[in-house]
Amino acid sequence: MNVNRTSSALGEFIKSRRERLQPSIAGIKPLPGRRRTPGLRREEVSYLANVSLTYYTWLEQGREVNPSPEVLLNISNALMLDEDERKYLFGLANLDPASAGVVHHREGADFGFMQTIVDQMVYPSFVTDEGTDVIAWNRAAKLIIADFGRLPKNERYMLNVLFFSADYRERLVNWEEFVRFSTATLRANLDLYKDHPLYMERLERLKRHSEEFSRFWELYEIKQKRVSTALFRLPDDQMMEFKVHSASIDNNPGMHWCFFVPVPGTGTEENLLRMLEQDEKDN
Repeated sequence: MNVNRTSSALGEFIKSRRERLQPSIAGIKPLPGRRRTPGLRREEVSYLANVSLTYYTWLEQGREVNPSPEVLLNISNALMLDEDERKYLFGLANLDPASAGVVHHREGADFGFMQTIVDQMVYPSFVTDEGTDVIAWNRAAKLIIADFGRLPKNERYMLNVLFFSADYRERLVNWEEFVRFSTATLRANLDLYKDHPLYMERLERLKRHSEEFSRFWELYEIKQKRVSTALFRLPDDQMMEFKVHSASIDNNPGMHWCFFVPVPGTGTEENLLRMLEQDEKDN
């Protein structure tokens, strides 16, 4: 069996963590005999992880190239890896921890910091969490996308705005194209959130109450997140065209920072600046 660089890196990583972990800390009685290496023996890790010694040895040697998510989770628990180390281990195997039922927790998320981020943007900008709740937004987002502050908290999430807000649907000229693409990205990323109860509850609501979502969902289209276009018609009939970008925050795939960048040559940026200036005068 050939050894590839990825599996070798995985083997080197778990070996390094095995050698740093003492049996007493791992909660097992050391096997008899003189210990020739620091930390745990392979036999002890295989026992703790409930995998065969041969299989675990192959992993360390880079001879096993396709470990299952469950095996990686068992090994990460046996080696007492922290969240960053576990994510790194899964990354070496080109897997996501969510595939093994591991949910990323954003404990202590700094909402004030996120609000500061979006407030620095002149362009429409907002931040969503794992359930697509909008947790921070700026004035431009309020004027162009939705007045999130007026929405009841239990309705202030993007899946709701996209599919159930009549105002948003009316002002987004390319609404059908946009939500079809959004449905395809939901399909592509479903495994990341299948163990998130609120997200799945909202997904089921879409299936039950949105005819368009159900139709697009049944197409089983798969799209990865990329730059898309949003064309808005505002109440005074002026058109504004944006390129929609998004990025994760602090390497957390559940926290998305979205920002709408005016398309050059469309007059969008000039109109946006005038709107912001007028809104500041009015308030």
